[in-house]
Amino acid sequence: MASLTPISQSHSFLKRPNLKTPPPPNFSSSFIIKDFPYSKASLKLPRRVTRNVVVSSTTAEKPRKRYPGEAKGFVEEMRLVAMKLHTRDQAKEGEKEVKQPEERTVKVWEPTVDGYLKFLVDSKLVYDTLEGIIDKAAFPSYAEFRNTGLERSEKLAMDLQWFKEQGYAIPEPSSPGVTYSEYLKELSDKDPQAFICHFYNIYFAHSAGGRMIGKKVAEKILDNKELEFYKWDGDLSQLLQNVRDKLNKVAESWTREEKNHCLEETEKSFNYSGEILRLILS
Repeated sequence: MASLTPISQSHSFLKRPNLKTPPPPNFSSSFIIKDFPYSKASLKLPRRVTRNVVVSSTTAEKPRKRYPGEAKGFVEEMRLVAMKLHTRDQAKEGEKEVKQPEERTVKVWEPTVDGYLKFLVDSKLVYDTLEGIIDKAAFPSYAEFRNTGLERSEKLAMDLQWFKEQGYAIPEPSSPGVTYSEYLKELSDKDPQAFICHFYNIYFAHSAGGRMIGKKVAEKILDNKELEFYKWDGDLSQLLQNVRDKLNKVAESWTREEKNHCLEETEKSFNYSGEILRLILS
């Protein structure tokens, strides 16, 4: 009768080290997928593992802060910030208290021709500067705003010529215009977001409140003459919309920080423009 050999000796293949055996049930899912030869579908992971992953994913998503007017485009953000810097006499959305003479309603203004000429001369210097910067285009985005139809320099030159023909002496640019012009030149070479803020506020303010001021001043001292400064070739509303679209497009490439920086420049724009506007009352 043959002797029996122990199973542990006769089946020595069970000890081969290269045989992959199922891991314990408490192994992580990542280890199983990498090293275990069975399909993932055949494994049932503990419910708590799946729940933990879901909770972690949900808590990582935080709602992004929305800024006033952001849904309509960056121009609307600029408009809302600008409106807050108006007085209630200047705009329905105004929040600023009246502190300077030019911030009062135009109805109570007492303009002079000499003061108005100073305002027109300084305004022309600022528009000359703006249009020169846009034409030079130190930053590619500036070129988007060439020949928009909102340009005022040529129109102001026509008005100043008319005053000269009426016998008025045309003054040299004064401190408010010179200071603002130099600031715009410096800003445009190093800070495009801040410069665009001034570009927007100067052109859009003139097309709105500026026109109303021009009409009231003309009633009081120019026998209702409408200056070329307040005339545009073409449909003004469409010209403005075209520029809004371009501004929104340019701002799409800005970070949120760059947009905020642009908005923060609004108050400076109002201060510089206010100094020039005040010349009407000098």
